[in-house]
Amino acid sequence: MTSDLPKRLGILIVVSGASGTGKSTICTQVRKDMPTLGFSVSCTTRPPRQGEKDAVDYYYISKKEFEKRIEAGAFIEYAEVFSNYYGTLKSEVMDRIKAGKDIFLDIDIQGAMQIQQAAENDALLKKCCEFIFIMPPSMNELEERLRGRSTDSEEQIKQRLKKAEKEISFRHKYEHLIVNDKLERAVSEMENLIRDMRLNAKRMTENMCNV
Repeated sequence: MTSDLPKRLGILIVVSGASGTGKSTICTQVRKDMPTLGFSVSCTTRPPRQGEKDAVDYYYISKKEFEKRIEAGAFIEYAEVFSNYYGTLKSEVMDRIKAGKDIFLDIDIQGAMQIQQAAENDALLKKCCEFIFIMPPSMNELEERLRGRSTDSEEQIKQRLKKAEKEISFRHKYEHLIVNDKLERAVSEMENLIRDMRLNAKRMTENMCNV
């Protein structure tokens, strides 16, 4: 029955950015300002750190269990980092999308590209995905920000800039770009963009007419 359907499908909002652009700061503020945005809890094989809670910070599972889920196709993206796996479960995303709930996913470029690939084989996921990339105003501005931290060595700064330049080359693979020249403006632009996404007719269900 269409009366059981939500007015629209939920949105999987995938946010990536170049190293040092303030992506995490922007995402944290957006989630604070828009508390109805859900957040996907990832799986990991690393042990919990002090103060972390299972099913809140991560789902902590064994490496054997993680690899079993990889074989079963349970993840929409995953990666191995320093001998530990990290991944996003399809169930964490798809069930909430079908219920009309929006999910915010702050993720690296590798993970975003995996989700794009998964969406090519899943019509529902493709309809509900939106990809946002956070850019620095310029490489010169990014370098000034990194130097202004006074936390990295010269070699570390060079490595971060080189990494950022490579990451920025992926910007054309994203649907939306936000330039973080001023934090308040970047946060406002992302929040307005999400509001616009919620009005996109492609995610409206048959129940939209039952008003």
